[in-house]
Amino acid sequence: MESLEARSRDVQERTFCKWLNTKLEANGYPPMTSLVKDLSDGVRLIQLMVRIPIVKLWVCTSEFLVVYASCNLCPEGDTSLGRYNRNPRMRVQKAENVNKALEFITSRGVKLTNIGPEDIIDGNLKLILGMIWTLILRFTIADISEEGLSAKEGLLLWCQRKTAPYKEVDVQDFSLSWSDGLALCALIHCHRPDLIDYDKLDKTDRHGNTRLAFQVAADHLGIPQLLEVADLCDVARPDERSVMTYIASFFHAFSSMDQAETVSRRVEKFAELMHSVWLSKNDFERRVRELLAAMLEIQTRWSAVQFIGSYTDAKEHSAQFTTYKQSTKRRWVTERQDVTTLFGNVQTKLRTYGLREYVPPPGLALADLDSAWNALLISEANRSRAINAEIRKIKETLRKKFADLANNFEKRLRAISSELAGIEGTLENQQQQVEQLRTRLPALSDTLGTVMSAEDECRAANVDENDYTVFTCQDLEFELELLEQSILKKIAFIDNQIVSRNMTNLTPAQLEQFESTFRYFDKDQSNTLNEFESAAALASLGIVYSDEDLYIIYDQLVQDYGAVTFEAFINLLVEITEDQTSPEQLREAFRGIAADKPFVTELDLRVAQLPAAAVEYLREAMPAAQNGTGEPEYDYEAWLDAASQSGVAVSPACLTAYQNLKLGKKIKYIIFTLSPDHTEIIVEKESQSTNYDDFLGDLPEVEPRWAVYDFEFEKEGAGKRNKITFYSWSPDDSKIKQKMLFASSKDALRRSLVGIAVEIQGTDYSEVAYESVLDKVSRGA
Repeated sequence: MESLEARSRDVQERTFCKWLNTKLEANGYPPMTSLVKDLSDGVRLIQLMVRIPIVKLWVCTSEFLVVYASCNLCPEGDTSLGRYNRNPRMRVQKAENVNKALEFITSRGVKLTNIGPEDIIDGNLKLILGMIWTLILRFTIADISEEGLSAKEGLLLWCQRKTAPYKEVDVQDFSLSWSDGLALCALIHCHRPDLIDYDKLDKTDRHGNTRLAFQVAADHLGIPQLLEVADLCDVARPDERSVMTYIASFFHAFSSMDQAETVSRRVEKFAELMHSVWLSKNDFERRVRELLAAMLEIQTRWSAVQFIGSYTDAKEHSAQFTTYKQSTKRRWVTERQDVTTLFGNVQTKLRTYGLREYVPPPGLALADLDSAWNALLISEANRSRAINAEIRKIKETLRKKFADLANNFEKRLRAISSELAGIEGTLENQQQQVEQLRTRLPALSDTLGTVMSAEDECRAANVDENDYTVFTCQDLEFELELLEQSILKKIAFIDNQIVSRNMTNLTPAQLEQFESTFRYFDKDQSNTLNEFESAAALASLGIVYSDEDLYIIYDQLVQDYGAVTFEAFINLLVEITEDQTSPEQLREAFRGIAADKPFVTELDLRVAQLPAAAVEYLREAMPAAQNGTGEPEYDYEAWLDAASQSGVAVSPACLTAYQNLKLGKKIKYIIFTLSPDHTEIIVEKESQSTNYDDFLGDLPEVEPRWAVYDFEFEKEGAGKRNKITFYSWSPDDSKIKQKMLFASSKDALRRSLVGIAVEIQGTDYSEVAYESVLDKVSRGA
């Protein structure tokens, strides 16, 4: 037994000594020959401490992607450890050097057990080997993890997965599994099949296979030979620590080879970003259009209602109106706030990624929504007065008292809400503005108590209606709560965007997932997570650590941030899922996929292993040209430029034709389109035909267009009228790329045409039919 232990120590000393020499020789220091002799005065130990790199490694569960990063333990050199005895002669000087090195090691979070300066000075090889093994674990292997496994188990799992296809190899440990050299050859062949022809190996030649693997690793992979052939082949059981140290060198050497998929992933994530922004824009426009239509419909219904003069009828109308305010109106209040927030989020997201600002179509801007909302409030007031006139038995003083308080309160609410919606500037300025708004909420809560007291007085006097306000305390309390929630959501969103700006390696989808996870597990809404909440949040994302590792992570976050805040939580996840997508990286990623061609083909995209949805979106979004064989070639450079720059120019011929229609009355309508290279808006057709069906026939069934029509109609009692009408024609069956090009270019044309009276949005022929357009044109004529 003693002989086996001695042999194991000899192997470890030789292996660890070689491992340390790789660090010393790389920085110009002479190699060591004996751990006992060379470390005894502490000088070499100090030199090692300022040169050993900290290594962080992760192995992803699904595709085993290795992310590798390193930095020197002490990048500034010897000065970080202070002065020390470079030529110690006395024992006390050696003890000072060794003690300084040990203190430096423990200050970097390395726990050393049962070893002191005297053990190293006196050459206690067993304890010295234990210390060197601790350093190897801490700075070379410790951060390797796989599904919550330890460093050793994580490295073993990596070896098993890499060698699984080789039937002669069965890696079960870091000892006997490596004694025939085949596992080493399999690791090399798996990553560099050009270096070893595994099928031609003599599987029975243990020494030859081991010697070949050592030689190839040293000559072609830069992996120093830490072991001898005899250390693996001529012993009953190879030393586990020595083998593990050598195998970790293979892990580091091959880690950089797994980065080839990065360019494909960056393109995929940028496509996902652009697609998500496009979906958000469509969602905003759809919801605003539906909200405006609903508000207009109920106002039209109110204007048509007539009272029959009975108290029961008036009370029924009052009950219906109350139901509306407590259900439909509240949904609209919530929807209005949500679409406002959605608009702000889209703009912030676009600015965060350096993309062009989003301008909603005419009639769907926030200003249009505010105008319609004010009209709704006026209509509500009129409706309330009409009902109250039928059942007026209320004391005027109490009514006015409550109405003044309620209206003033709602005005203050709306003012804060408008300020919240109008916040702009840098993220830091937005953050400061929102915080200032939040300081005004306590005063509003106090005022709401006064409003409630006034409402109680009215209720005691049997006052059921009020001509001077449309608000109740329930309405105001609901809107106050909604405003408070909106401010909190805005603060959280800005925090997210600040993190997003600083952590550009995360996609919006990742940030939304991480943020929702943090908010869900922040049960007490303290904006921090305790140790149990942190563990649960990480587990919900599929990130599982041991209790000991979780305690270390949690303690480190508390030391760095004071608590596990949202920023701390996101930074932790960034370290785990790190990736970046800058504009230049996107171009480099596309060039990598295209093999430096100025275009990509569908085959290039599929060879890059992009998801089918991403390939389909890129085919639709990128401009294409046909090559000699008829295969589409997609211009990714032009697409990336269009994503971050302004739109196309308007041809002078467009303005000339418009003046002929507007002033000269020479033509009836004009059809506009994009030039073939998508750089200019041009005139496709001018017509003098007064037949509206001819105009509809000139609008393509499956392609977008713009048009101007001199619309003539009869106004009852006022004769003939004319209104110049602008059409945005975007059929539902149009291709996505065409819709995006026309939508992003419309404003350039629209701003050039002065004197447009009405705008029509058309996605099918029913929306541009003569009767539909006549209804819109004749309003207010």
